[in-house]
Amino acid sequence: MIDANGFRQNVGIILANHAGQVFWAKRIGREAWQFPQGGMDKDESPEETLFRELEEEIGLREEDVTILGRTRRWLRYRIPSRLVRKTEPLCIGQKQLWFLLRLEVEDSYIHLDKGHKPEFDSWEWVSYWYPLRQVVLFKREVYRRSLTELAPYLFKNRVHGYGKEALDNLLDN
Repeated sequence: MIDANGFRQNVGIILANHAGQVFWAKRIGREAWQFPQGGMDKDESPEETLFRELEEEIGLREEDVTILGRTRRWLRYRIPSRLVRKTEPLCIGQKQLWFLLRLEVEDSYIHLDKGHKPEFDSWEWVSYWYPLRQVVLFKREVYRRSLTELAPYLFKNRVHGYGKEALDNLLDN
């Protein structure tokens, strides 16, 4: 679903384990790593999209995870013009609601080949803030905003140690 401004409605998925690490996946055939994400179908709620994408992309079901939080509003990024496909309607970027989930089952439940067209060929657990320096540049601000907004849900009993200034330093170095 693409809105009147050319942004595709989408959900982003930050999956954490009990150690506070996050699931980081490599796109098939590329050196591009990202969080799972996927577009909403017509008449589908964000939560329905979340669970459909979770199963298609990493083989997990609703009962395998707990939702810890969701961003309050849509976060947007523009796709660089060289990557925009000339389709109708024209899609110039994504607008995403981000969900933070906790994995409640063993890692062995994760399967990258469950969907009809797998998107990832490998994955690893990484520190919570690691993706900020690794994700493609045009997605970086959305990642920063979603990770920052959702961190308190994961680290409520621990100090996660990153305010805006520390995050800015992390990205600069």
